[in-house]
Amino acid sequence: QIGEREMTVRFNANVNRGLPWRFRPVQGSVTVRVGEPTLAFYRVENTSEQTIVGTATYNVTPFKAGEYFSKIDCFCFTEQVLQPGETSELPVSFFVDPSIVDDPEMDRITTLTLSYTFFEVGTSAREQLSSTNQLAGSVIN
Repeated sequence: QIGEREMTVRFNANVNRGLPWRFRPVQGSVTVRVGEPTLAFYRVENTSEQTIVGTATYNVTPFKAGEYFSKIDCFCFTEQVLQPGETSELPVSFFVDPSIVDDPEMDRITTLTLSYTFFEVGTSAREQLSSTNQLAGSVIN
């Protein structure tokens, strides 16, 4: 059910060190009503001369708001294969759960940030966790 409350969803994009890709949101932000299915796009480009397989992790800030952010479909659900010089637009379909309006901790929250970080497939889990933690710290501060 689509509610009356509006929220701004900002988009952020990062690439793990050493991955020769350019990655950015097509739109900087969108304003949505809670419960409203929304489609956004990111653009990724392989700037290398070799085929590379990447995978994206994500986080939502503020962290508590992540409980209410629902992805319907996302490029982060599958690995992305980019040929040398290839550019691709990657969709993410989502909504903000209407139950966010029932959480008093969310009353003053008007903006959520959806951040993705691309890693080359084969990057160690420890390196991914370290990079994600560094990103989370930089988004919050």
